[in-house]
Amino acid sequence: MRHPLLAAIVMLQGGGAFAAEPIVGRASVTDGDTVVIQGTRIRLFGIDAPESAQVCEDAAGKEYRCGQVAALALSDRIGEAPISCEPRDTDCYGRTLAICRKSLEDLNAWMVAQGHAVAFRRYSSEYVGQEAQARAA
Repeated sequence: MRHPLLAAIVMLQGGGAFAAEPIVGRASVTDGDTVVIQGTRIRLFGIDAPESAQVCEDAAGKEYRCGQVAALALSDRIGEAPISCEPRDTDCYGRTLAICRKSLEDLNAWMVAQGHAVAFRRYSSEYVGQEAQARAA
């Protein structure tokens, strides 16, 4: 695992390298997998969380605002602390895809482990283990 303050270099589909300095600062949470730091929209790489207004059903079949719950969980976890996001790529909406950390804690992994997001297998298998643990719990 690279230190969060080092530049991220990742091979893209086209064979080129994506290199960028970490984006560091205080984050505002848009939803359970998107934050904004210093005007830069960042999508948490390798995970998928419900949209802010999305409604889900719990195990008993009762509806709840899962998107709001996910966004609040991420916001509460970050609190007032600065976070560091290591860019991995850019998505089709122009958002930076990154692994974000609060201190040394991988926030992407935390969201999946807590059951607020799932591993986005279409793009990465990095958080499949955390998803399996969350489902078992």
